[in-house]
Amino acid sequence: MQSCDLLPSPSKPRTGHISRSMTFSACHRLHSNSLSDEENKRIFGKCNNPNGHGHNYKVIVTVRGKIDPVTGMVMNLTDLKKYMEEAIAIPMDHKNLDQDVPYFKNVVSSVENVSVFIWEGLQQRLEEGLLYEVCVHETDANIAVYRGE
Repeated sequence: MQSCDLLPSPSKPRTGHISRSMTFSACHRLHSNSLSDEENKRIFGKCNNPNGHGHNYKVIVTVRGKIDPVTGMVMNLTDLKKYMEEAIAIPMDHKNLDQDVPYFKNVVSSVENVSVFIWEGLQQRLEEGLLYEVCVHETDANIAVYRGE
């Protein structure tokens, strides 16, 4: 005979978070068209190099939702992988962010704005309310987190 404590509870659905990571390589130049060349050099320093510089970015995307009682999943990670490929790798991997990604023509390609760009690309692909967080590691020490705010 089983104890009542061991039986599955038919109570409310559980909420879970799942994350998937990927990497991409890209170059960029921190430069604002709203500032003079002198101001850009002062604010961005060596990252304002006219020839740019590169990073191996690591992106961690977290989704949040109800755990489906049938599949046991918040969402299928195969689908999340596909959406991340479309929103991150295809537009940015092995690209010059400032020259090859139209979004950054007039937006500074800071790690903060890269995280916003990724968020917006994923929002177009994911079910509303599912995307929880985009975390972008530009270096081991420089990390931006964006939650759509």
